[in-house]
Amino acid sequence: MVLVIGTGGAGLRAAIELAEAGVDVLAVGKRPKDDAHTALAAGGINAALATMDPEDSWQQHAADTLKESYLLADPRTVQIVTQGAARGIDDLERYGMNFAREADGRISQRFFGAHKYRRTAFAGDYTGLEIQRTLIQRAQQLDIPVLDGVYITRLLVHDGAVFGAYGFDLTHGTRYLIHADAVILAAGGHTRIWRRTSSRRDENTGDSFRLAVEAGARLRDPELVQFHPSGIIEPENAAGTLVSEAARGEGGILRNALGDRFMTRYDPERMELSTRDRVALASYTEIKEGRGTPKGGVWLDVSHLPRQTIMNRLPRVYQTLLDLQMLDITREPIEIAPTAHYSMGGVWVRPEDHSTDVRGLYAIGEASSGLHGANRLGGNSLIELLVFGRITGQAAAAYSQSLTAQPRSATAVAQARAELDDLLVADGPENVRALQRAIRNTMTEHAGVVRDEQGLRTGLAEISSIEKRMQDVGVHPDIAGYQDLAHAFDLKSAALSARATLEAALERRETRGCHNRSDYPDLDPALQVNLVWSPTAGITHESIPPVPEEISTLMEEVSTDGKLAE
Repeated sequence: MVLVIGTGGAGLRAAIELAEAGVDVLAVGKRPKDDAHTALAAGGINAALATMDPEDSWQQHAADTLKESYLLADPRTVQIVTQGAARGIDDLERYGMNFAREADGRISQRFFGAHKYRRTAFAGDYTGLEIQRTLIQRAQQLDIPVLDGVYITRLLVHDGAVFGAYGFDLTHGTRYLIHADAVILAAGGHTRIWRRTSSRRDENTGDSFRLAVEAGARLRDPELVQFHPSGIIEPENAAGTLVSEAARGEGGILRNALGDRFMTRYDPERMELSTRDRVALASYTEIKEGRGTPKGGVWLDVSHLPRQTIMNRLPRVYQTLLDLQMLDITREPIEIAPTAHYSMGGVWVRPEDHSTDVRGLYAIGEASSGLHGANRLGGNSLIELLVFGRITGQAAAAYSQSLTAQPRSATAVAQARAELDDLLVADGPENVRALQRAIRNTMTEHAGVVRDEQGLRTGLAEISSIEKRMQDVGVHPDIAGYQDLAHAFDLKSAALSARATLEAALERRETRGCHNRSDYPDLDPALQVNLVWSPTAGITHESIPPVPEEISTLMEEVSTDGKLAE
């Protein structure tokens, strides 16, 4: 049996592959599967289908991805994803997904920032939601058991091999001891450790990172976090909610408080269609230098577009702003600011099958690393889920079938049980939620869009202090359920993820892609490496394989013009 942790697009696609191969599979998620994080992905999914631009190719898609990764993406991973992308779209069509199409039936594709050609397929501006629904429907057809509301607290490991996981039910606290030949970790990234984020309160809290590291795996490039240019500022409980990049893709204009179209200063050629890191840095700089809006943002304006275009191409943006702010985007601009959006680093995996340092343990989706480097192209994450969901499902199936026996450890199970028992009787003075907020404040102040040595060292000192206070937490499940216990584990995950991020950000003394060091404004060729972190070994530098010639000839020089204006 193979256990899949996480029921978003990556987890479900892997579970489907396993079920289609005739392997027993169980998928568990802490959120309801129809409301997984994948459902929030708005803009689209990339594949060089060449339906709109016949000259497009997987090699050009790979070249664009590597170029915009600032040469930190793994070329083998990039090649696997871009070559397998069309197959991923075929899989979705086979499962019944409805893509937007041209009048003659071709799948419609649009431009997304920094792609050379139109290669982003979509379904309105709710592509992720449609993908999630499609995968859920296919999982139901295959009778895949999916447990919602189960929180996995620890992976069970014996002699360097995984043999299952331990967890509890969020509603009634029932314990789960799950034995499995292999485990696929698809539980997202760590963007929730910042104050303004596109993730909701209980998702992307760093669960994947903690589970993997405590099992014996390592993290790669945890400092490389994408700040999406357009998160809304209010209401407070929805701060960071995304306005899809489709708004810029369809012709939205960015202006500062003075009414200037400021992208003319940062990327006059691509303007609003520039890469996410540049647009986010441009907005951050405008706000920091006093040209921001009264609430600390910039304006994104689509009101000049035909009303019909907005209703047809941006229906979700329109509805979201109406619901949250009573704002009619056909008439008024939207106040936005950069928001922590995507973990481009993650668990260290091998490019071929996304296996980790722990035998039988795999990581996919935002939990993993290798595809995005220092800047993720919009639309690449959704195709990554499909390509590696399929490949890793096959790898886990083969690994499971190769085992003649599965050694287990009573000690490992006892440790997992004791960890939970100890927290349930914890009655210290420290409040779990207050400590989570403290971590978010530290990361926002010292490891946001722009970083420096002093701030990062201050951040590490603050994390050390928070880690000490964590030894005195009080955990109080109540009649509503065991959310408080879940938050205590979220806190552990956040602290580990924050420490890894700060230590790696300190080590990367350069400015590259999303990682802006005001004290090191230049790109350092010696740091064209991946930084691999573990709590025991610290940080090691890992070299990146050369780019194949058929891809490198299509790559344009990565420019650093307009990168750091502070």
